[in-house]
Amino acid sequence: MTFNLQVFRLISAIIFSTLTAASYAATLTVLVTDALGKPVPDAVAYAEPEQKMPAPKQFPKVEIEQKGRKFVPMVSIVQTGTSILFPNNDTVRHHIYSFSPAKIFELKLYSGVPEKPVLFDKPGTVVLGCNIHDQMLAYIHVVDTPYFAKSDANGKLNVELPTGKYRLKLNHSDLPADDTPEQAINVGSENLSVSVKLNLKPKARVF
Repeated sequence: MTFNLQVFRLISAIIFSTLTAASYAATLTVLVTDALGKPVPDAVAYAEPEQKMPAPKQFPKVEIEQKGRKFVPMVSIVQTGTSILFPNNDTVRHHIYSFSPAKIFELKLYSGVPEKPVLFDKPGTVVLGCNIHDQMLAYIHVVDTPYFAKSDANGKLNVELPTGKYRLKLNHSDLPADDTPEQAINVGSENLSVSVKLNLKPKARVF
């Protein structure tokens, strides 16, 4: 009985490993720099597949907290249909809001954890502010794909992709609204590396 159980576990592990390997064919590595060649952190990249994707049955839990009178993280990227919780872990109350077309909402003056998360059901960039603390600012990039990542301090990011054809798109809070660099990529069984240069321009805070 013990032997059979061990065999079953071994077979299950092999099957799981095989399925996992088949799910993602390659890793896409993107290096994001500015016009001077310096690395750009907090850039978001997302790959939109040409083939139709099934609607996700479940979304990961996402939180953007308020701490030290800041939003943490300042930049987030989520798939359309994701709900985000906004816990206030500060010593003061906050009044969170957004006037962005992709999501207009407000969480009136509160502390602690709101009763319900906020659903982000439209693609686009959502800019967050606090009605009490004007210096607080955050960005949520809502995209129609589960394949996305955010660049680190070195301007690098990795996205795991199944075999197929995609449109790779990038965004950053300092890019003009009508400037979304994109390119076609074809994913096979080998890893890919792409370098992207962004022409960043500081922009006024618009809530």
